[in-house]
Amino acid sequence: MFEYTPSPTLLAKRIILVTGAGDGIGRAAAKTFAAHGATVILLGRTTRKLETIYDEIEQAGYPQAAIYPMNLEGASPNDYEVLANTLENEFGQLDGLLHNASVLGTLTPLEHYDIKLWYQVMQVNLNAPFLLTQTCLKLFKHAPDASLIFTSSSVGRKGRAYWGAYSVSKFAIEGMMQIFADELENDSTIRVNSINPGATRTSMRATAYPGEDPMTLPPPEAIMPLYLYLMGPDSHEVNGQTLNAQD
Repeated sequence: MFEYTPSPTLLAKRIILVTGAGDGIGRAAAKTFAAHGATVILLGRTTRKLETIYDEIEQAGYPQAAIYPMNLEGASPNDYEVLANTLENEFGQLDGLLHNASVLGTLTPLEHYDIKLWYQVMQVNLNAPFLLTQTCLKLFKHAPDASLIFTSSSVGRKGRAYWGAYSVSKFAIEGMMQIFADELENDSTIRVNSINPGATRTSMRATAYPGEDPMTLPPPEAIMPLYLYLMGPDSHEVNGQTLNAQD
């Protein structure tokens, strides 16, 4: 497990957008960022889940969060422009973005992969992070020390049979992260990195490994040290790196 002891006020006064904030790692990240002083924008497709997290953040006495319901599968380029403009009007800048939302698709040979499902996985896992990053770059450039975190996977580094569109999308995420990092390194204060969460107790993991005992895996909260490190100022010189939340 990545070891890091953050300051309690590590993310004070920072505005951080988290996609897929309704469940799993996104939910844990949103609450963890808020606990360290950030104003968190909760983006997800299920308003009820976002409202639950919003209430938990408020009840804990953390900075008031914001909710932005959005279905990444059906979102158009214009929807991302509207989102970016709304955030600019409400907050003026973004200090952080965690691209966490993704879908598994199905585990099957590429030869038999359903084309409609392929497009769905690519839309959520690849096109959405690209469009969201592109439209929000102007907001990051207003921040003195901004961090973009993409979510990768072990199957985004080495192809594995039957992982299909999910694996391909994560390979693409790794490449896109590296390109953004290289393009932004010399003319901005924006750093771009990716995290491989590793085997974590989430519903997606349970779907992919139905025979696995989830209680043998760490909960999302246990892998948050790396997320805090990359989102906070202590990682200001880390750029273009793919890091593991677990050893």
